[in-house]
Formats: sequence, C-alpha cells, structure tokens
Amino acid sequence: MEQPYHRPQKRFGQNFLHDDHVIDRILAAADLSSADRVLEIGPGLGVLTDRMLPKAGHVVVMEVDRNLVERLKKRIDSNLTVFEGDALHLDWKSILCEPPYKLVANLPYNISSQILFKLLDHRDLFSRLVLMFQKEVGDRLAAAPGTRDYGILSVLCQVWFDVRKVVNVPPGAFKPPPKVHSIVLEFHARREPRVAIDDPDFFRKVVKASFAQRRKTLRNTLTGSGFSADNVDVALSRCGIDPGRRGETLSLAEFSQLARELKASFNS
Repeated sequence: MEQPYHRPQKRFGQNFLHDDHVIDRILAAADLSSADRVLEIGPGLGVLTDRMLPKAGHVVVMEVDRNLVERLKKRIDSNLTVFEGDALHLDWKSILCEPPYKLVANLPYNISSQILFKLLDHRDLFSRLVLMFQKEVGDRLAAAPGTRDYGILSVLCQVWFDVRKVVNVPPGAFKPPPKVHSIVLEFHARREPRVAIDDPDFFRKVVKASFAQRRKTLRNTLTGSGFSADNVDVALSRCGIDPGRRGETLSLAEFSQLARELKASFNS
C-alpha cells in the first residue's frame, strides 16, 4: 500500500534523500553485513532504511516526527526497531545495549554539530559512522591545523576517528533541495586515540577553551576561559608553545601536550 504524501517540516530540518547514486555510495562505505547492528538518526521517509534492512542484522532508528514514526512502524520487519523522540535527548546507553553499532544517517543539519558532540560522548558504542553533513560542516571535520575550517570538532573527531570523504552531494539529491551543498563522511573508530590523552574530559575542556575566542592569542583565550594566567604560562612554556599563537594553529600532538601540562600545573 502506497504511503500518503508527507510534507517536509522545516522545524525538523527535513530534506529527504532520493538520489540512488548517493545512497549506493553511503551503503558501500557502511559495508553492512548480517552481523551488523545499525543506528539511523532521522530516517525520514525510510529510503535509506529500506536499503539497509536486507543487509544488516538489525536496524534501530530514532525519529522525532510522529507522522514519520507511524509510517516507519508500518514496515513489518523483525529487524527494525523504531524509537520516537529527539536523538539529542534519548538515552543512547539503554537503546544501544548491544554494541558495537554502525551509525548510518543523513543527519538533520540543524542539529548535526550537537549530534557529533553526543557521538563523541558515546564513541565506545560505535565501530563506524557514515554521516551526511552540510558541506561546510564536513569540511571542518576533516580540516588541517592552520586552516580557517579547523576547530573544536576537527580536533576531537580526528583524535578518536579516522575520517575520510565518501562523496559530495548536490542539492538536487534531496526533496526539497536545500540551499547548500552536502558531503558524506566516513569515520572509523580508533582503538586508541591518535595522540596520548590521559583525561578525555579535561582534554575537551582545553580544546574548547583554545577556540573560544578565535581572534585572541592562545594565552588570552585560555585565561579568558577560566584557566589561571600562572598555570597557562607554565604549561605553554613547558610545551614550547608561543603564547602569541592562536588555537587553530596547534596540531593534535600540541593539544595533547598542552592538556597534559595544564592539568599538571593545575594539580601542583
């Protein structure tokens, strides 16, 4: 039975993917098998869901739009579990109770950065991510130090994942077409962080502080974020980092060393 027409909701950031070539590239990057458990966030009309169900062992979807939830529940498939609610507020630990999972999703662009931070908090649940982003967001995630796109998520994602581009996606691949271009990225979870991290929460705090005021020097933005000037001066000196540099110039290794020295000076 044909499903009734669903009008895309702007408040949910709905742009429905329909391009078979892009879907094929996403599925190839996900490399699904009957042994895989998959999470999809924002499945929309279920076009990608329908293509994953025959390939994966089980597919879990999170959808906030009640009308779309009802459409998804009409799919009679024992391999599909539907959770209604905002992915930012659902309890991932209880829902994803048999890790590892693969996350394959055309993320709603209005919450993509927030979803990434939640993913970083729950990275132990996932082996691989294949995610669609607005292109300017995707460019940030793969950006190198010293470039204007390099920022907090660049550092955090590259520390915990190997990131590669899968495919660029034009607006016409969606209905309705968005006003921006998109990109699909693949993230392979690393067994160990790319650089040494003794305290992940403190490391994130340092990275966030370093980018808090991008036009300011590293010393000024760190002290402006609550680190004492004395601790900052000691840590930067021990790292051999010029306090006049800016956060976007630091490599992953320099962030690792800076966090370690800041914590040591903080605890001394």
